[in-house]
Amino acid sequence: MVKKPGRMYREIKQHAYTRKEYMGGVPMPRITQFDLGDKRGSFPMEISLVCEEKCQIRHTALEAARIAANRYLEKNIGKTGYRLKIKVFPHHVLRENKQATGAGADRVSQGMRASFGKAVGTAARVKEGQAIMSVWVKDEHINIAKDALRRAGMKIPTPFKININKL
Repeated sequence: MVKKPGRMYREIKQHAYTRKEYMGGVPMPRITQFDLGDKRGSFPMEISLVCEEKCQIRHTALEAARIAANRYLEKNIGKTGYRLKIKVFPHHVLRENKQATGAGADRVSQGMRASFGKAVGTAARVKEGQAIMSVWVKDEHINIAKDALRRAGMKIPTPFKININKL
């Protein structure tokens, strides 16, 4: 898995690299569920986590945000009192040029020669003002949903705001 810090992958520097069929060994995204809670219920309020800057969000950060929000909602509202949907998918493949370290590494490693890199993970590219995840709840659970999205927002690498819409 990725050993470099997340701040190295936050900024959008190059064009999107998404064609997985041309490269071998792209790891599967950590996030597996995108729609949680009561999928058939009708809820009048939509609360969304919106990013304020364009950036890349790694699949591990998306999964951490999903877990944080879902656990808080499930504990405080119950399994049938909400619907949570992740609105972005990690398509962009992250690459890393791994360097050999240790004794004798100068004879093994070729430095930056032909440093295309190996696929180490995936990331979702988000634009400014794009909704990352949304929660639908009843009127009496708005504050719980806002707190759940605030907790999820702490896991993503960009400043965020929470929007409330009445359906």
